[in-house]
Amino acid sequence: MYINRRKMLNEKIAYLKNGYSTYAESPDVINAIKKEIQALNLDVFEEVTDLGSWFIPVKVES
Repeated sequence: MYINRRKMLNEKIAYLKNGYSTYAESPDVINAIKKEIQALNLDVFEEVTDLGSWFIPVKVES
């Protein structure tokens, strides 16, 4: 089964932009998410586990 990594990356970044957490377990997907987060200047907390990383958007209190 073929998985389009670009499509997966775009979906995960869309989750983050909309204020939802996302998870990745593949090192290349994790690195790509980090690069996109930095390029888009998103405020995201990364929680690293033994199996992968959770990316959690930081909510700004109004």
